[in-house]
Amino acid sequence: MLGILDWTVLILTLAAVLAYGIYKSRSSHDLEGYLMGNHSMPWYLVLLGIMGTQASAITYLTGPGQAYSDGMRFVQYYFGLPLAMIVISIFFVPVYNKLRVYTAYEFLEQRFDGRTRGLTAFLFLLSRGLSTGISIFAPSLVLSSLMGWNIYYTNLVMGGLLIIYTMGGGATAVAHTQKLQMIIIFASLMLVGWLALRLLPGDNALITALTEAGKEAKLNIISFGNEKGQFDWKDKYNIWSGLIGGFFLSLSYFGTDHSQVGRYITAKDIRQSRMGLIMNGFVKIPMQVFILLLGVLIFSFYRHASDAPVFFDTAKVERAMQTSLAPALQQADLSFQQACRQQDFEKADVIRKEYKSLLQQALPGEEVNDNNYVFLHFAIDQMPKGLIGLVLAIIFLSAWGSIAAALHSLAASSVVDFHKRYFSERNDPDHDYRLSRRYTLGWGLFCVIVAMFANNIGNSLIEAVNILGSIFYGVILGIFLVALFFKRITAKPLFYAAIVSELAVLAIYFSDTISFLWLNAIGCILVLLMAYLLRILGVKDGK
Repeated sequence: MLGILDWTVLILTLAAVLAYGIYKSRSSHDLEGYLMGNHSMPWYLVLLGIMGTQASAITYLTGPGQAYSDGMRFVQYYFGLPLAMIVISIFFVPVYNKLRVYTAYEFLEQRFDGRTRGLTAFLFLLSRGLSTGISIFAPSLVLSSLMGWNIYYTNLVMGGLLIIYTMGGGATAVAHTQKLQMIIIFASLMLVGWLALRLLPGDNALITALTEAGKEAKLNIISFGNEKGQFDWKDKYNIWSGLIGGFFLSLSYFGTDHSQVGRYITAKDIRQSRMGLIMNGFVKIPMQVFILLLGVLIFSFYRHASDAPVFFDTAKVERAMQTSLAPALQQADLSFQQACRQQDFEKADVIRKEYKSLLQQALPGEEVNDNNYVFLHFAIDQMPKGLIGLVLAIIFLSAWGSIAAALHSLAASSVVDFHKRYFSERNDPDHDYRLSRRYTLGWGLFCVIVAMFANNIGNSLIEAVNILGSIFYGVILGIFLVALFFKRITAKPLFYAAIVSELAVLAIYFSDTISFLWLNAIGCILVLLMAYLLRILGVKDGK
């Protein structure tokens, strides 16, 4: 449980960031100020906004757990990012800057028609709304674990606080608070890494930790996806899926998802937008390597700890201990501890799998993946008083930044792409401002409902969010690429190509025949090919 010092650090840190955002916001009470920040952001705020939006609480909460269980190969997911930043800076940014759009999807109506714009905006709203719901669940997970609260009540509390926070300020407030959030987060992660090293035994702790982790295949930054001499298309993270699938995913996420587009179209000019994007391409991979390295250090720490947990989700363990399988679980735990003391880690890994199987029997219908709890368990049990509060502040700050940006983007698209087009053409700045706040509230409530169903999604949270994006992003990207580079393809063939391609992507995903990262490339290429084919077959726009 948290001590007084931890609560003090946590509350003061969060209060300082919130007060700073209120002080710096001063947004005009109109659509331009609330959604666009009056186009006043310098490149470094654009950079921090992009990073703060992408790096939610999920990144810091489950990233180390991903490395703990699967090594560092997850970083390959970002290998296509730098090239995507260059492409977006060259081709996407000038279009958005020239048109002075509120959302990325306004461009599609000018290029095609309202139906194409509406379809693409709908796909964005669906994917981003679901992903944001999972992002709300992440900090709720922290509170639930710490306080022993029911996760569903915790979702309501956390979601309510985030809605109030988001509605309290516009794009300017989000940008300035993200600046302070990222500074605190970077400093705190460095401190956590340093303390994790201090906890490891020996004089050359880092070298020892990396050597041990290397023997256990935890430093597998580069992998080629080969299985018995053949390429495994179901392998989630390898250099090819990262470079190709990751490139298409990054190109769509940063180029067409308004939660990110909305960050850099608030810049002062096109140069500031480009600098923010390019710098993100340089910074993101080293940052992710460091976050995953924390998981490797935690892995090495528990290899030497006398009380290494057999399972990190203590709430599930406590509930399972109330069942008839409690004696078997206790015996498996004792066997695990004995194997760890004897340094028989191969046996310990086998027992850990058996323990998970027992948990599955004790708690039927629930997932027993504990990746999301590794970092939290380590921080609470091993970090000194005060620093635990700071670590928790990291999780809450990153949640605030990313979720606030997402809710603003959802509200922006709802107002601009749908409400003002189909329900009311009223051009009243004060009315538009109030309308945007109401849509922010509505989407906040939707995301809280999604969070209620996130407890048993089966994947680590960071993986679940990326899977959701990959299902939709390829098709959305294909629509934008046709708009930018294939001038002879008109609205009707593209519209039908997008619908069929999305259905095909969903079928491929549920068939479980290929890793989710490839869905980004498949969806995009399907749209391009089918739109071109329909044009050749004579499908044309009607009058």
